[in-house]
Amino acid sequence: MHNPQLNKNGELQHLLTIEGLPKPTLHHILDTASSFVSVSDREVKKVPLLRGKSVFNLFFENSTRTRTTFEIAAKRLSADVINLNISASSASKGESLLDTIDNLAAMHADMFVVRHSQSGAPHLIADHLRRIKHHHVHVVNAGDGRHAHPTQGLLDMYTIRHYKKDFSQLTVAIVGDILHSRVARSDIHALTTLGVPEIRAVAPLTLLPGGLEQMGVRVFTDINAGLKGVDVIIMLRLQNERMTGALLPSAQEYFKSYGLTPERLALAKPDAIVMHPGPMNRGVEIDSVVADGAQAVILPQVTFGIAVRMAVMGILAGN
Repeated sequence: MHNPQLNKNGELQHLLTIEGLPKPTLHHILDTASSFVSVSDREVKKVPLLRGKSVFNLFFENSTRTRTTFEIAAKRLSADVINLNISASSASKGESLLDTIDNLAAMHADMFVVRHSQSGAPHLIADHLRRIKHHHVHVVNAGDGRHAHPTQGLLDMYTIRHYKKDFSQLTVAIVGDILHSRVARSDIHALTTLGVPEIRAVAPLTLLPGGLEQMGVRVFTDINAGLKGVDVIIMLRLQNERMTGALLPSAQEYFKSYGLTPERLALAKPDAIVMHPGPMNRGVEIDSVVADGAQAVILPQVTFGIAVRMAVMGILAGN
C-alpha cells in the first residue's frame, strides 16, 4: 500500500499522521529539530530554509496555541505566513473545502497547515492536490477531529528523547481523556514505532476507546497502579466541552480519582517527567504543585514544539 505521505523516493511529501511513518523518518524529523535548538535549550535558531515560500495556516477549528507555534516556526524559517481563520469566512458562505484549496493553490501557496474538526480533512486535501497535479504543495495536519495531531506527537517524542535519551527501556503512561484525544493516538503510534516497550493508558472506562490492547497498550482504570514505576507521564486535557452527561460525574470527582497530585507522582520513578499538551485545566487533571514542579517539562515542550514544526516544514519544502 502506497503511503500518501511519502513521494516515490520515500521522502516526506505531507505530514498527515504518524501512523505508518517509518522509524528513520521519525528520527530524521527529531534530529533536524535538534539542530534548530540552541545549546542552552532555551531558544530556537533562525534558519532561512523557506525564504520566498508561502505557508497558509488554514484553521477551520480554533486553536490559538497551535496556530501561533506554526506561525512562529514558519517565520523562523523565513517563510511568508498567511493566517486564514476559515471558520469565519468562505466556509460560512457555502464554499466547499476543495474550492477554498483550489483558490489558495492558485495564489501560489507552497504549504497548507490544516486544522479541521472533521477527521480525514487533511488527507482529502492532500489527495485533491495530487489529482490536480499540485505536487509542489505540501500539507501538514495540525489536528483533525479525533484522528491525529502528528506535530504534537512528534514534539512529545522530542521531549521524551531530550530527557530520557533512549526509547528502548521506557514505560510511558498516557492519562486522561484518551477517547477524545487525537494527541493520544499520535503519541501511541509514535511510541510504538520508536520501540517503547511499555505504553500504558490510564483512564476511567468511559474515556477509554476500544482497540487499545490490539495496539499493544496496557489499559489501567486505577491511576495508582497505572503510574507505578513509570518514566514518563503524559497528562491529557479533559475535553471540558464534552464533560457533561454520562461520561463523568464532575470535574471535582475526576480530580479525586484521576488528577495528578504530588502523592500520585511519587508512585512513578523518582526521575519521571510530567508532560501535558496544553492548555491545562489546573485542579482538574493536574495539581498546580505538579504543573509548576521540578518534574514538569510542560514549558520546554512548547519551545521544542517550535523546533519540531520548523523541522517538519523544512523537510517538506526543502526536499
